[in-house]
Amino acid sequence: MTNFNGFTSSETFTQVPDSFLRLINEIDDIAELKVTLYAIYRIEHLEGNFRGLIETDFDSESLGLTNEEIKHGLEKSLQRQTMLKSENEAGVYYFLNSPRGRLSAEAFANGQIKATQSYNPNKSNVFKLYEENIGALTPLIADMLRDAEKNYPSIWFEEAFEIAVSRNVRNWKYIHAILNRWKENGKDERRDSKDSIQDAKRYTEGEFSEFFKRD
Repeated sequence: MTNFNGFTSSETFTQVPDSFLRLINEIDDIAELKVTLYAIYRIEHLEGNFRGLIETDFDSESLGLTNEEIKHGLEKSLQRQTMLKSENEAGVYYFLNSPRGRLSAEAFANGQIKATQSYNPNKSNVFKLYEENIGALTPLIADMLRDAEKNYPSIWFEEAFEIAVSRNVRNWKYIHAILNRWKENGKDERRDSKDSIQDAKRYTEGEFSEFFKRD
């Protein structure tokens, strides 16, 4: 057994439904447990509105299972109804049996949504970004960051921190103000980070000026 060094404050955490944790004592099949937990993790890291997985998304090496064991785990999860199976001419997809998953499974089966997804296991982590660009986390700041993760798309954080660093304004209130402005006024996702840095001057004016230190 490999020794584990412990969880860190800079890594992402995947939310697991309370109702699933209450089922753990009923799940005696390791393949079912691994497959279901892996589905929760993978779907949490999908970007976009389509949150379905195909069979090959379940990585054999990561799970420590053979392809046959993965198929068995999927069948068990379908029997227990923690996961749903939906198919049309585009293929077969698996969804979590959650409100979003149920709607997506039905819409996919009816051809109302297309199977488009983007998996990003290394999506920007606000805790890591804060420690690397501002400083040590405090319990109060950690709570603020968790709230921000719920309210803003994860892909916005890296760009917002980059703008703050480029203007030498290393504080969370400034970064949060940028995120809030994007949410209220809209954000052009087609802009790349270089454009954002060049355009960062506009964040020194108006509502953002209070975050700059003056001699």
